[in-house]
Amino acid sequence: MNIVETAAGNPAFSTLVTALSAANLTSALGGTGPFTVFAPSNEAFAKLPAGTVDDLVLPANKAKLTAILKLHVVSGKHMASEFTGKSSEIATLGGEKVTVTGKDGSVHVGKAKVSSADLGASNGVIHVIDTVMMPA
Repeated sequence: MNIVETAAGNPAFSTLVTALSAANLTSALGGTGPFTVFAPSNEAFAKLPAGTVDDLVLPANKAKLTAILKLHVVSGKHMASEFTGKSSEIATLGGEKVTVTGKDGSVHVGKAKVSSADLGASNGVIHVIDTVMMPA
């Protein structure tokens, strides 16, 4: 299963899958890749102010939603072990850079913590994060 199929098959990603569909990114992330997705869980989306997700998935906000989602995707397949004991800056599909830091047995992407790492997919890998990252 590719990244989108893997996410769609996991109830913890239902909000992410809805957002990917609203942004028309499902075909792109279902493509060849490889991709690394720092995937916010439903709990991460729930931390946003009330109504934020409902607002973002409206057609009028597609560009903003797309920018947010592309901040969570990088080219290449990057396993969590790559970041152990170091800090790396990686360019996202949205053009911004995120800092990925591995220390004390955990991995952080910006201010988000990876809560579950290395969920394999046929076209990359998913790392579950506890916070939705927002563009600068």
